[in-house]
Amino acid sequence: MAQIQLTASAPLVPFNCGAKQLSKSVLVCSSRRCASFSTLSFTSFRSTKVRNFELGASTAAASNEGFEEVVEGQPLPALGSSYTWPDKKPSHRDPPHKMKGKSRLFTIGLVTAWYSSNIGVLLLNKYLLSNYGFKYPIFLTMCHMTACSLLSYIAIAWMKMVPMQTIRSRVQFLKITALSLVFCVSVVFGNISLRYLPVSFNQAIGATTPFFTAVFAYFMTLKREAWLTYLTLVPVVTGVIIASGGEPSFHLFGFLICVAATAARALKSVLQGILLSSEGEKLNSMNLLLYMAPIAVVFLLPATLIMEENVVGITLALARDDVKIIWYLLFNSALAYFVNLTNFLVTKHTSALTLQVLGNAKGAVAVVVSILIFRNPVSVTGMMGYSLTVFGVILYSEAKKRSK
Repeated sequence: MAQIQLTASAPLVPFNCGAKQLSKSVLVCSSRRCASFSTLSFTSFRSTKVRNFELGASTAAASNEGFEEVVEGQPLPALGSSYTWPDKKPSHRDPPHKMKGKSRLFTIGLVTAWYSSNIGVLLLNKYLLSNYGFKYPIFLTMCHMTACSLLSYIAIAWMKMVPMQTIRSRVQFLKITALSLVFCVSVVFGNISLRYLPVSFNQAIGATTPFFTAVFAYFMTLKREAWLTYLTLVPVVTGVIIASGGEPSFHLFGFLICVAATAARALKSVLQGILLSSEGEKLNSMNLLLYMAPIAVVFLLPATLIMEENVVGITLALARDDVKIIWYLLFNSALAYFVNLTNFLVTKHTSALTLQVLGNAKGAVAVVVSILIFRNPVSVTGMMGYSLTVFGVILYSEAKKRSK
């Protein structure tokens, strides 16, 4: 790059580019000429193209061509020293306040959409399986997975929301298949438990996921946490025991199925960390859902035909009497995919830790909303137990964060 020698010249006459006065010492360089002026007056000094102007008798007339952009705050060399003018104009690191405000509103909108879809699909599942009388949780889960398969392909292959990641080997495919099977068990068991338990108690049991995650991680990976981390799991389990004793709608089979669903959910997260740990096998959550959902449909279809005989005929018969059942199933299935989509977007625009904190708060919101909608009886003991569980989960999150 050519060196441009800067030398002092006589003081220059100030010029005015607007009403707002701002005094600066600025150097403006041209590939043909250099001009020095001691005092300038401008309107906005962020990034200004210098055009023809008169500086006085001691300066040459500047050309329209060859002028660089001058940016406020750029350090200037001492007069008489050599200086290499940068090829690129410096950029402001801090975004404008308007951009920050828009980003904040966008994040709040994402979190609201995630909360709404997550709580919505939970309440609609409860309504269909318990109140409406559609007692086919496996078929309902298969509808969810079918929608996730189609909408995932549209979002990734057509809309290009995330880059398409491919399965690179048969071994990786078998690992994804194993994850899909565990995932199916967790979702199906969770839907079955909603037939017997209120949403509030279901969420209280589901909050114990960190306990099962720590147990599986210890036995499967021999990964040990700090003693304080394990200590925080005591209120998590104690709270569920207290909530179980004070739950007016307690159902033993529903309780055991819900515990199994929670354990399967934790097992899936641990297995995902083990099976897809190498750099070549890692998939983001959107691509993982793209491959897991169709495999889940393959598992669920024979289970539905065997365990829920003639479910398609029964659904069509219900539709002839009340067409709303079709719209319920379609909307519920689309909402199930939207839960995964918003989960991914919230994680992308915030962090995994923020998602964990928001998830804890989401459970409490779901409990309150379900009680208001379904009017299920709740005892003081049950609410105290659930509050203790949530408090334990928050302590566990903090202990995990400090141990890293």
